Amino acid sequence: MKKSHFCDAEPAPAFSNLPSVSLSQLAMISINIRSLLWLSAVFRVILIVYGEWQDSHMEVRYTDVDYLVFSDAASLMASGDSPYKRTTYRYSPLLAFFLIPNSIIHRSWGKFLFSASDLLVGAFIHSILKLRKVPEDLCMYSVVVWLFNPFTFTIGTRGNCEPIVCAMILWIIICLLKGNVLQAAFWYGLVVHFRIYPIIYVLPIILILDPLFFQSGLKPRLQNWSSRQDKTLRSSNKVTDQYDLWKALKTVFSKERVMFGLVSGAVFLSCTGLFFYLYGWEFLHEALLYHLTRTDPRHNFSIYFYHIYLHYEHEFLMVEKLISFLPQFIVQLVLIFRFAQDLPFCLFMQTVAFVAFNKVVTAQYFVWFFCLLPLILPWSNMKLKWEGLSCILVWIGLLFLAANTFVLIMITCRHTYSLVFQRLEHPTLKNAEKNN
Repeated sequence: MKKSHFCDAEPAPAFSNLPSVSLSQLAMISINIRSLLWLSAVFRVILIVYGEWQDSHMEVRYTDVDYLVFSDAASLMASGDSPYKRTTYRYSPLLAFFLIPNSIIHRSWGKFLFSASDLLVGAFIHSILKLRKVPEDLCMYSVVVWLFNPFTFTIGTRGNCEPIVCAMILWIIICLLKGNVLQAAFWYGLVVHFRIYPIIYVLPIILILDPLFFQSGLKPRLQNWSSRQDKTLRSSNKVTDQYDLWKALKTVFSKERVMFGLVSGAVFLSCTGLFFYLYGWEFLHEALLYHLTRTDPRHNFSIYFYHIYLHYEHEFLMVEKLISFLPQFIVQLVLIFRFAQDLPFCLFMQTVAFVAFNKVVTAQYFVWFFCLLPLILPWSNMKLKWEGLSCILVWIGLLFLAANTFVLIMITCRHTYSLVFQRLEHPTLKNAEKNN
């Protein structure tokens, strides 16, 4: 009987388990990634143009209110003022800098920039899956999940900056898969400065930079999609049992880990230091510290919403604001130490848990894990014909939050745990084999 829980599951072509193989091939035979991206680009341009019309002719605006904040901050920066003179601007000055053309070229510049990043996410999803030897038809279906998701394509075209963050995170994954640790570290430091939440990814990245996978002068060996992951996992454990404990203690400060920490830390501190010099404590509070103690009684899906709503008129103690991080911290540690070797799945689960336990949850936060979802679908045992379609219909037809939870649970339970990297041959074991 087929099992379907993490380590014990067979690596089924699952999400690929369509009504018939020939049907899936026919569906994708006339389209490739380039034409799919072009189609998505045209669709997004139409939405941006429509958004301009709706803003001018209807009472309810298509444009996200945050985009107006970004644009005002960019206008202030263009005139030589601090972007933080615009109330509620609580982002890195880099974002305002990117949107300076809003005041020079056209007010929709930022929407095109965010939508271009949105398309870049689709291209990166395809690249990551191809690096792991996922079949082309499965790659295309996974890319479609991002590019034609009604939730994600409206985020960028309405003027939300999250696609930039998603693109940087996926690029970091690509750099790690290719063994470019230095480049991954640079982009990681930059993305944490740009949006603080990716700081939760630091521990799984450090753990994956294991000398068993990364060695000087050698590219990491990727575990292909078609391999029998369960057998590989068991054999890898047998091979490394005799030195795992000593090796873990000895290589805590391996070259790759130290380099990643130093470079990413230097990039983060350089950006933060530069803008602190330019804009002072106002920048530090609004862009970074504010998010640690933020409470929001409106448009908030958080589990803490009702408590915040009832007590918002009373000042919360600092301890009350910070104690909500304890459940997040515990859940993050459990997920990291359980799933770190399956990096995309670990990042996905971390992000879902982080959003679920956050004090403030707005609709844009769901994009944080939506960009990681296509990376794990090829390792799902979920059959598209029944379970996949039912999840889609439930998500579209039922209450948003309840359906979202149901779909996430289904995806999680049907995932096949898969190592991203194959362990490189350990020198000690290699010498022992030669002596024998």
